[in-house]
Amino acid sequence: MTAFPDSHADLREKLVFWHVATKGPDGSIHSSPVWGGFDGDHFRFSLTTGRQKYRNLTADPTIAVSGTDPENPYRYVELRGRVARIDPDPDNAFIDSMAKKYMGVDAYPWHQPGDQRVVVVVEVDHTTQMG
Repeated sequence: MTAFPDSHADLREKLVFWHVATKGPDGSIHSSPVWGGFDGDHFRFSLTTGRQKYRNLTADPTIAVSGTDPENPYRYVELRGRVARIDPDPDNAFIDSMAKKYMGVDAYPWHQPGDQRVVVVVEVDHTTQMG
């Protein structure tokens, strides 16, 4: 893994909305915001197995993620890499931890019946940053 830049290390803890870009089956790019966190070496985010991002990443694990400092929109970091693994989250522990971080609530409020949550674990190969 490429080291997260020291100059932007504070973004690992801030309430950054991370934009995940994946490649769709027709080659087009799909981008959407997610809540995210870091486990020391990897960037992690949650999604359900019914989402396009999940289908894209299981077909092609290449990924780019960017986050803008919520206090300074001219300061950002981009992470490029590959999905190292996709872990099941049957008890919603990870998404609930993200709800705690981002909303201050104990449980993710938008669970849908039948949703199967997973945690996408990203190994970062390259970073760029500005600001």
